Amino acid sequence: MMTTPALLRLREAFPHAHVSLVTPKKLADLWLNHPAVDAVYLIRKEESLWSIARQLREGCFDLGLALPNSPRSALELWLARIPHRVGYAASWRRCWLTCALPPRASAVRMHKRSPAEVRRLIHEPRGQARNGAARAGIPPAAHHIQHYLHLVAAVGANPEPIAPQLVVSPLEVERALCRFGIAPEGTQAPLLLGLNAGAEYGPAKRWPPERFAAVAVAVQRRSRGQWLLFGSQGEIELVNQLAGEITRQGAPAAAVVNLAGQTTLRELCALLKGCRILLTNDTGPMHVAAALGTPVVVPFGSTAPELTGPGLPGAGPHRLLRAPVPCAPCFRRECPIDFRCMHGISAEAVADAVLSLL
Repeated sequence: MMTTPALLRLREAFPHAHVSLVTPKKLADLWLNHPAVDAVYLIRKEESLWSIARQLREGCFDLGLALPNSPRSALELWLARIPHRVGYAASWRRCWLTCALPPRASAVRMHKRSPAEVRRLIHEPRGQARNGAARAGIPPAAHHIQHYLHLVAAVGANPEPIAPQLVVSPLEVERALCRFGIAPEGTQAPLLLGLNAGAEYGPAKRWPPERFAAVAVAVQRRSRGQWLLFGSQGEIELVNQLAGEITRQGAPAAAVVNLAGQTTLRELCALLKGCRILLTNDTGPMHVAAALGTPVVVPFGSTAPELTGPGLPGAGPHRLLRAPVPCAPCFRRECPIDFRCMHGISAEAVADAVLSLL
């Protein structure tokens, strides 16, 4: 999702160009009807770079942009014999690019702190300890959206930031709601509120499920909303437990719709578009909801919203919460100490953030 502003700027600069995107097959449906993309090349599981390069070669492209910093993304363009190949001079891929850009001056590497470094930071004397985000000194221009905009600027596109964008039609929203028996918002129907308690990256990104449940109950009592619980196939057990905890804490069963593992990607997009807000961890559905114009409320722990938040810092109606701890952001998948970055965010603060958007 963080590439969409760059793709839109590319379309703006070259309105008559044929723009194709290479993407994993599981993400292909995100790009349906997108104004910046004409065609999609799918990377299937276990597909070799030779296969992708052969398909790209048949497309007879004039220009290739290696958006990821991986060696493979540049090598695919080289093997496809695309004459102009633009990307950052990361790793050892410079030889495969015809235009290798140096790293941006404002770029910040997501350095994964070692367990020893995390422990050292939390035991610094009080006078020396600082909030981890302040210590990192992350400027607004460090956001990954800017990373991609800087890349397309090298071929003549406008580098000024714009909001991420996905496209879902009202008919798609209507059909998705109908398929799951959910009434659209109206005078008699409750507000539709989304909740995503998982995070594929790892447990360090997951706010405690019992706090999600407490927020869901508090908000439902004050808004009479209906919570749509989202989750992948691998998160079904987590979401089942969450649904049970929400009703155990006092929410009526009708106020909870468990959709974990049941939606296609396109249906997820449509349902997120139909929600008034999404309460979520820092994960894929957060970016999708923001790109669809749905406000998000996000407790941040091990990661930095200045780098990977929903849109640019300060943009949009979103509410991003974090605790002022010296070890965050650590960018680890699992916390090596006591998960203080997430435990320091109260259910009351998150509930207030949700209610402020309703």
